[in-house]
Amino acid sequence: MLADVDGRETSNGAHGVVANGSSNGTHKASVNGSSQNGKEAAHISHASQSKYFGHDREEVTRLLIQALTDMGYQKAADSVSADSGYELESPTVAAFRTAVLDGAWGRAEELLAGATSSGVRQLGANGLVLAPGADRNIMRVWLRQQKFLELLERREIPRALVVLRNELTPLCSEQFQKINFLSSLLMCQSSADLMAKADWDGADGQSRQVLLSELSRCISPSVMLPEHRLAVLLEQVKENQINHCVFHTSADAPSLYSDHMCERSQFPSEVLMELDQHTGEVWQIRFSHDGTRMASCGMDQTVLIWRVPTFEVIHTLEAHQDGEVCNITWSPDDSMIITCGRDRYAKIWNTETGACIKTLERFWEPVSSCVWFHDSQSFITGSFDKDKSLCQWDLTGERVHIWARKHRTEDLALSPDERWLVAMDEQNRLHVYNVATREQEYEMEVKARPTSISISQDSRFLLVNRTDGEAQLIELATRDAVQRYRGHTGGEFTIRSAFGGANESFVISGSEDGFVCIWHKSSGILVEKLAAHQPRCNSVSWNPVDPCMFATCGDDSKIKMQVQSSRSPPPL
Repeated sequence: MLADVDGRETSNGAHGVVANGSSNGTHKASVNGSSQNGKEAAHISHASQSKYFGHDREEVTRLLIQALTDMGYQKAADSVSADSGYELESPTVAAFRTAVLDGAWGRAEELLAGATSSGVRQLGANGLVLAPGADRNIMRVWLRQQKFLELLERREIPRALVVLRNELTPLCSEQFQKINFLSSLLMCQSSADLMAKADWDGADGQSRQVLLSELSRCISPSVMLPEHRLAVLLEQVKENQINHCVFHTSADAPSLYSDHMCERSQFPSEVLMELDQHTGEVWQIRFSHDGTRMASCGMDQTVLIWRVPTFEVIHTLEAHQDGEVCNITWSPDDSMIITCGRDRYAKIWNTETGACIKTLERFWEPVSSCVWFHDSQSFITGSFDKDKSLCQWDLTGERVHIWARKHRTEDLALSPDERWLVAMDEQNRLHVYNVATREQEYEMEVKARPTSISISQDSRFLLVNRTDGEAQLIELATRDAVQRYRGHTGGEFTIRSAFGGANESFVISGSEDGFVCIWHKSSGILVEKLAAHQPRCNSVSWNPVDPCMFATCGDDSKIKMQVQSSRSPPPL
């Protein structure tokens, strides 16, 4: 485990491994592009004064050298360095990199403290230039921690104990949990046991490279470029172009060769099919994660499972005989679906056979919602029953955990990274829980009663639909409202909204007036407002693998499939 810059712990496993075993190159350099020799001094002086289309020439050149090195074009990188007179990093930084990758921990600490690449301590030197907010002592802890783990791996227990007592403990005097955890590793009986408990892949794995990546984030980019910096900048360019494409419907990444803009004609604004097999109001629709099936439910107490794109009914689940079906949720592997009923039952179904696998114990109030954990082995239900408002279950129907807080749960959302669990009650409040600790992190009151909630695929944003005709985008970590969406109408009934489209570029919502509204997520621009159902459009779902298809459902017992105008309906 590694301590983050602000003292938090982060995994030192084999994550973030760079191609070719190098992140910034290993050839010698001069700080900030100083000249290689006196013959080039005049050239460098001239180059440093010129700009490349308004950009700093040295920065652009160093980025190119790093990118060429990352891609394996070392001769080309050397040629650019020689022609320009700029190099990637100083000899001291290069020596520090080598020391970390070679496991020369004493040497790495000397360079961190201020020794030069020749080993001579510079008078008055303060060591490597760090990024704002970085702590040199925390970097020392990371180095000594790696040293400690490698000694344990080699079964040099006495030396490891000395490192723990004399080198780590003085720097971690207030981090009792860290010291206790490291002390517990002394009891590991084998290298495999150590690696498993420490979430660490050993000296011969990628742990040193991962350590170097963590350390590089603490060093000023003026002397040590962040890893793959040009690739990161290019990715930001693509994201910016997508964010400014109002009708973005392409699942492919934009080309760097030209500016990106999708045609309005490719936007899904035409009704492909109307499905009318339900005999009552349709309240909820959801595509499977692989986009090949769709499930729908509502007042007629049944759940229909449809094949996509033919939209033939492949299963009719006689789900709840004594009450309407108010919600449905596909398991992450799409092999199961959970139905939530007003009859106070939740049921698990096999989506291949249409058979009911398990009926959970009866609640005292209707079951409103459900979310799955990513392993498809357990799930959480939300209920109006305050004594069982939030419960975790396994596939056998055994209750794993019940949350102690008493509030009616009307909707539920789990972030894909399984950090956040958000429950919506009936009193304008959102309860945000930490999934790992199962404790409530905070409670948020919204202006009007919410009708549905959902979380974006990047786990950053919470979408809240409200009865006052406004949907709100909230950043979960900061609790800030970052965007608002207006144009639909609210009321006393449940109206659902969702993220959708390529790169989740859109927010889509039903409406009390029967329309479906689609906004550009980043800008909040209302892209389309389409007539959908009468009297109201209850729910919407965007196909997760087809950015040009979404579905709507309403009180008219119909489901409508929306696609781009150029698509032909499937053969009968």
